[in-house]
Amino acid sequence: MFNKRSVLALILVVVTTLLVSCSSGQVNTPPPTYTLEKIESIQKFVTPIESARQDLSKLKRLIDEQDWIDTRSFIHGPLGQLRRDLSYLSRELLPQDQKQATQLIKDLFSDFEELDAEAKAKNPSLALQRYNDAVGHFDAFLRLIPKSEPIS
Repeated sequence: MFNKRSVLALILVVVTTLLVSCSSGQVNTPPPTYTLEKIESIQKFVTPIESARQDLSKLKRLIDEQDWIDTRSFIHGPLGQLRRDLSYLSRELLPQDQKQATQLIKDLFSDFEELDAEAKAKNPSLALQRYNDAVGHFDAFLRLIPKSEPIS
């Protein structure tokens, strides 16, 4: 019949085969990070966005002065291209940051739409509240942008 050694060898082959076939062949990959090239690409979009953020102080001044016509013109004029710039930039972010960036863009422009409505209604307290909400969402978006050094 069978030799004890051949039975033992057969059992070892079966166990080894099961262990190898059930094991995960995946190697733990590190999470994606920003490379220097990616950061340089992102920085091309940052300048007009940071400029728009600095221009928001002019919008606050217009609200404080209750200059509703210029407030609405500012929202539709100088801030008009901001949505496009933010959208381009958000597509350059890491996948885990893109969803949050997209939501912040929606929130920011919802704030601008509500601010426009409050300016049309000439309501300074609610207009100022919407302005503060917009600044908060804008700053949260800017915090998602990587700095000039790669994250490791």
